[in-house]
Amino acid sequence: MKNLSRILCLATAFYLIGDAFIFNGPIRRCLHSALTPKTEPLATRVCGQPISRSQLERAVFEKLWLEGKSTADLTPADLKIARDSALQELIDHELLRHEIRAASPPIPVSEKEIDARMNRFVQRFESKAALESAMKSQGIAQGQDLRNRLTARIRQEKFIEQKIGPTTKVTDADARKWFDANQSAISQPERVEARHVFIPTLDHPPEEAKQKLDEALVSLTEKKKDFATLTKELSEDPATKDSGGTLGWMTRDRLPADFSAPLFSLEINKPALIRTKLGWHLVEVTARKPAEPRSFEQAKPEILAALNAVKRRQAINDFRKSLRKSEAGKIEIFPDPVTTPSKPPAP
Repeated sequence: MKNLSRILCLATAFYLIGDAFIFNGPIRRCLHSALTPKTEPLATRVCGQPISRSQLERAVFEKLWLEGKSTADLTPADLKIARDSALQELIDHELLRHEIRAASPPIPVSEKEIDARMNRFVQRFESKAALESAMKSQGIAQGQDLRNRLTARIRQEKFIEQKIGPTTKVTDADARKWFDANQSAISQPERVEARHVFIPTLDHPPEEAKQKLDEALVSLTEKKKDFATLTKELSEDPATKDSGGTLGWMTRDRLPADFSAPLFSLEINKPALIRTKLGWHLVEVTARKPAEPRSFEQAKPEILAALNAVKRRQAINDFRKSLRKSEAGKIEIFPDPVTTPSKPPAP
């Protein structure tokens, strides 16, 4: 009886071993299912680096968010266009990362450059809570993660500049030719000269910032303090704090809409409070100029900048297309939701 039990145990053991490691039996299938990591569907794989559907959706969300939109604002056709565009940008980004990692010597980025980019980024938000909420929605857990992303962005911009810089030069002759053909379209728009006292709401409660500037406005109108004194005491705009808050001459199209609209509606020498996404401003318009024609010398800096921007945009597009074409064999696109590779879109 003992021998029979031993034989049965051995037979069972051999069956289990055979099912699990030799044959494709139910036990092996169960083990495989249990041990195989559950991966989410992929959107693409670039140079061996997988990019998931959730990463794509997050990229779509971020792209729309920067435009002040959400997926709820789009038709199905527009949403598909947004996804295709975001996917192409993810592919380009990964190709650039691959190229940058291979660059020799490595592209340097200084702490000063990163600090400046961080400061510009956080100023886009009206409060620290809004910044943290935006970071969380983008999968950025902490400040160092944001810093790392911005560092990578700076390095990418420098890499692209190395590749396209020589092709984006614009000459005075180019500017003159454009001016002669478009002179009637570039008259000098209405301008105002203004100064402000600024308190951001990123680091201050909005009500506290407004109260301080309400009190400052009273002091100004009652001539207890002048604008330069209030600027030095209260303003947190480092560019104008020590120069009386002077913003210089400005046109509508050079300012955010939430600042330009109320600013251009002010009367000269009638200070008032303006609330923007960045914070509270005590603003005074000190002079105003109506729209008028411009000479070539007046318009030249703006024309040169605009033509350079057009050339840069085209050069960047051409560079990315060239990179996609040369690395086409390293790009796989996975239709949603089936993870069957297809050919990448034509560059």
